[in-house]
Amino acid sequence: MNVSLRQLEVFVAVAKLGHVTNAGEELGMTQAAVSLNLAHLERQLKGNLFDRIGKKLILNDRGRLLLQEAVEVLGRAKIMLERVTSRPGDPAGNLRIGASTTIGNYLLPAVIGHFSRRYRRARIDLVVGNTRQIEEELAAGHLDLGLIEGPAHKSGLVARDWRGDELVIIASPANPLAAKKKVTVRDLAQAAWLAREQGSGTREIFEQAMRAAGVRPELKFEFGHTEAIKQAVIAGMGIACLSKLAVAREVAAGVLSELNHPLNLQRRLQILLRQGSQETPLQQSMLAYLFRAEFLQE
Repeated sequence: MNVSLRQLEVFVAVAKLGHVTNAGEELGMTQAAVSLNLAHLERQLKGNLFDRIGKKLILNDRGRLLLQEAVEVLGRAKIMLERVTSRPGDPAGNLRIGASTTIGNYLLPAVIGHFSRRYRRARIDLVVGNTRQIEEELAAGHLDLGLIEGPAHKSGLVARDWRGDELVIIASPANPLAAKKKVTVRDLAQAAWLAREQGSGTREIFEQAMRAAGVRPELKFEFGHTEAIKQAVIAGMGIACLSKLAVAREVAAGVLSELNHPLNLQRRLQILLRQGSQETPLQQSMLAYLFRAEFLQE
């Protein structure tokens, strides 16, 4: 048997995406090359790894058994190659980072830009999703590092405290609440709220704070993106709770108003790693950089 790392990469990509075409796009391969590598792997393993339903490929029992092993083998190979090619102070490799929305959109771009200029042989891929999505992708081996805004819930992950963040309540300047020196718990209970989707760390912290104040908010609309919520608030559709980082420009420009309220909306951002995983030189460099970056100090 002569199974190659490339065949395992193809298998893992197809297992994750469910389509040969999408796997090829992720790996930079043609559809034919992906199909050929997958066929060779199945031939060497003497049986199918997927159920083929139309154009979609779904793991069968043999495929699910192989997936965990393949992810572990690829992870060990990645560590080996990075150790061989990395030099002291000059890590090399491809680091896949997942970040929840506020971190991915408002903090990490600056970090990755500075890091990439300093470490020219490192490539950083950033995936942005909500907290639940990042946890799931990290646990499945599709990410090397995760940064989230809410508490970690998934087993098999280790959380490291990173830095603080503050949520704020925003309204359109035309909203009557914007004219009040301090809104009350009753005001919050009667307001029309715009919220992030379930699985969002911001949503979880907001709901915890409201429960602690004895308030059950009236959620009028749910949005899957922070920018959509901001535009809806500006349009007068309701009020919202978002990270101060996400609304700083709009508040400064006067198109959003930050309300003075009685809730405790402080939170801690966290860095996630897989439990028992061995840190690569590139991963170690990024972690050290995240904790010492001057532009991220509170």
